[in-house]
Amino acid sequence: MNILSVEGQKSADAAVDGRASRWQTHREERRRELIKSARKAVHALGSDASMEEIAAAAGTSKSVFYRYFGDKAGLQQAVGEVVLNQMQRRIQEAAQSAQTPREGLFAMVSAYLQMAETSPRVYTFVTKYSAAESDRTGAAIATAGALGHFFEAISDMIARPMRAHLGGGSGKEAVIGYWPNAAIGLVRNAGEQWLASPASPDKPDQEAMARQITSWLCVGIAPELEITTLALSQPPSKT
Repeated sequence: MNILSVEGQKSADAAVDGRASRWQTHREERRRELIKSARKAVHALGSDASMEEIAAAAGTSKSVFYRYFGDKAGLQQAVGEVVLNQMQRRIQEAAQSAQTPREGLFAMVSAYLQMAETSPRVYTFVTKYSAAESDRTGAAIATAGALGHFFEAISDMIARPMRAHLGGGSGKEAVIGYWPNAAIGLVRNAGEQWLASPASPDKPDQEAMARQITSWLCVGIAPELEITTLALSQPPSKT
């Protein structure tokens, strides 16, 4: 093979590589656009929106969404990864500005509730999985994995200030190791129940709920129990 043939082949290979690279870039950009459109559609239509409804709101066909995401569970996972990454960055920024471990907890809980409250329909969409889809595709496990990774990262962020606050010592590391996972369970379950509660005069606003959850994390419900016990121990007032 002469030099011209070798150079020609290199040029042809480079052209193929360039087209493949441009096509990959185009697919990634198109995927991001579809995720953004799906998120807007769910925000407007609700967490139970079908693929057909989401596609119509995005101005395309559901076959396009199936081509990029496989099925609805795949779309949930893709939207969830974007939402959770944004939420994680927000929580990290909030935690870094805090001066004490308790302030850090409040900042993280508050940021979490703010993000969930901003679009509860999208939050529900990315954290709710169809049992039928789970049985059929196993995709719920993969999506739960993305969610689990997020909460693992949050657990680690909670553990770091607690280690700094409590210091080392026998037995403390084990306690700190257990506590973040328990804390995340409390934050998520209390937050989702608050999110799903209908508006009423008795429903706390976002800041009040964040402070209440932070108080539960730091001191438990002992103060409330003490107040209740004290009230019950008092003799009835005479009128």
